[in-house]
Amino acid sequence: MMPREVFTDDHRAFREVVREFVAREVTPNLPKWEKAGVVDREVWLAAGRQGLLAPEIDVEYGGGGVRDYRYHVVRGEEMARAGTLSPAFNLHSEIVGGYLDDLGTPEQKGRWLPGFCAGELIATIAITEPDTGSDIAAIRTTAHREGEDHYRLRGSKAFVTHGLLAGLVLVAALDPAAGPRSASLLVLEPPLPGLTVGEPLAKIGLHSLDTVPMTFDDVLVPRANLLGEAGAGFRYLMRYLPRERLSVAVASLALAEQVLAETLRYCGLRSAFGRPIGRFQHNRFQLAEMATAIQVARVFTDRCVVEHDRGELTPEQAAMAKWWNTDLCADVVNRCLQLHGGYGYAADSLVGRAYVQARVQGIYGGTTEIMKEIIGQSLPL
Repeated sequence: MMPREVFTDDHRAFREVVREFVAREVTPNLPKWEKAGVVDREVWLAAGRQGLLAPEIDVEYGGGGVRDYRYHVVRGEEMARAGTLSPAFNLHSEIVGGYLDDLGTPEQKGRWLPGFCAGELIATIAITEPDTGSDIAAIRTTAHREGEDHYRLRGSKAFVTHGLLAGLVLVAALDPAAGPRSASLLVLEPPLPGLTVGEPLAKIGLHSLDTVPMTFDDVLVPRANLLGEAGAGFRYLMRYLPRERLSVAVASLALAEQVLAETLRYCGLRSAFGRPIGRFQHNRFQLAEMATAIQVARVFTDRCVVEHDRGELTPEQAAMAKWWNTDLCADVVNRCLQLHGGYGYAADSLVGRAYVQARVQGIYGGTTEIMKEIIGQSLPL
């Protein structure tokens, strides 16, 4: 593989910290969390103590004070290489943290960010609704003004990650007072009267990543919890979705790289008909194809990381990275599982966990079809 030039010595040192943390706090506990259907809160607190949750949040709130997206990339890659997306540190830190940091008032930051950085307030986002999927412009949840000081929230959301644990929930809701089809972003602080957190979805994988529906039955939300300008919610979502999609692309490629590395080792050790299975020409060709595809994707993805760090990544480039890397990851994992044979089908193997994990990456953050539509609309036809 070509050497990666996107990281400095500081990033490499941070990677060692993250890798050691994942080996100590995540990997040994993953089987227990998978059975329980939820992670322990203690791992969030441990991540906060280690300084992993808020590298770019100002030091005065408990963050690292370094505005460098590459630290998020390092953490996301190391989590993916451990074969898990749980806990969803990237959703908390990279996605919701971006909204809070960029749009929050000094009062809001002082109220939320210390707990956010410490892992005491686990943050999530609620955009998708039962009947909307990737069509965020079709949301029906409403936030009606209630006097001078509150919004009254009505509606429901689906697929809310870590909804059982969340202490901060960023909700997108229609704001009729702001104009037709205008949305606002509100931050909820559960538990709240009228807020119902449903039973976790029984997913085919990622069992420790509790994913729940939420229902809002006349939930009163203080106007002080409005994030950014009233009515500007859709504009904010469009601004930050490329970052979320790049995050998915980064994790997908890192997972594909790790699964291929494990498969290369396996193909060198596993023998059939008197020789390692990697020596068979058909298998060598498959390994060569996957290694080449991953290397090409790596160069483009690292360039996207650099462009995002400069504030120059376009929605189309982010969509390209997400579509390509999630499809690539699914293909690599499927082929590597076949090379592992029966051992790859074991639930506790890396390739087995990756098989069910990789499938969802082409769905959340905007489906593959939506990514292609974004790219297609940008072409000079």
